[in-house]
Amino acid sequence: MNARDLVLSCLEHMRRQTVPHTVYLADNGQNADGTSGAVRERFPEVRLVETGGNVGFGKAMNQMVAVSDGEIVVLANDDMDAEPQFIERLIAPFEDPQVGMVAGMTLQPGEGEVVDGFGIEVDPTLVAFNRLRHRSPVDEPGRLLGPSGGAAAYRRAAWEAAGGFDDHFFMYGEDVDLALRLRLHGWEARDAPDARGVHLGGASSGVDSPLQRRNSAFCRGFLLRRYGVLRSRHAPRAVAVEMLVVAWGFVRFRTLLPLKGRIAGWRAAAGTRKLPTPDGAVDDQIGFFETIRRLRNER
Repeated sequence: MNARDLVLSCLEHMRRQTVPHTVYLADNGQNADGTSGAVRERFPEVRLVETGGNVGFGKAMNQMVAVSDGEIVVLANDDMDAEPQFIERLIAPFEDPQVGMVAGMTLQPGEGEVVDGFGIEVDPTLVAFNRLRHRSPVDEPGRLLGPSGGAAAYRRAAWEAAGGFDDHFFMYGEDVDLALRLRLHGWEARDAPDARGVHLGGASSGVDSPLQRRNSAFCRGFLLRRYGVLRSRHAPRAVAVEMLVVAWGFVRFRTLLPLKGRIAGWRAAAGTRKLPTPDGAVDDQIGFFETIRRLRNER
């Protein structure tokens, strides 16, 4: 944490939720702005979990899930202000025992309703996108892979069966990987369009910052290797997309971080178990040119 006002606003909205719940908050030890002290003073009911440093999103979530005991795990970013019925509506689909994960909807700040994200969809090469990004909540969304980690709910039994977030990821992509593994374990995904919150977005790393570019690139390299994309019939398309993204990064930002991050992710996946892409996980309607358009415009 190092975003005091965002955290306090998020917790104030969580306090207004319509169903009983316990809030856990990761304390990564970087509190130059006094966030932890302010939380302890204003929200004594919140359980601060000391992570031992800035361990990244996935590892912090794993630590908090490990010390909690609820049957449903709800994740919400500290830069999201949730509506009062957010949790109530997010957990409703778990009445179906086959559901292991549920996606909520985040809206962009400002007048009118414009979607920031409504879960994750992936193209045939596992390039991931926020569903309905920059569109209206009433538009038809694409095929749901699973929830985005910033507005998500997981059945604890499913989370534990899959092992939670993979510790290889620092930030970005861990939710994509978990959704794929949950599907391989036989769990289904649902969405909850009435479980809403306003998401500032990019508050942790900064939009298009070196940290964001490096970690999103790591995710791509890791997923390409773990799920054998480059051994599939979609390999030529995947190579073309990655080359274009790396070239764009060099031309636009004069950086090779997209390439270096992909190499790091590829190497990190070398020692992991190779997994197939689950049936029904990808949205085959996302063609090559649509992928390029979204990568360029849907940030």
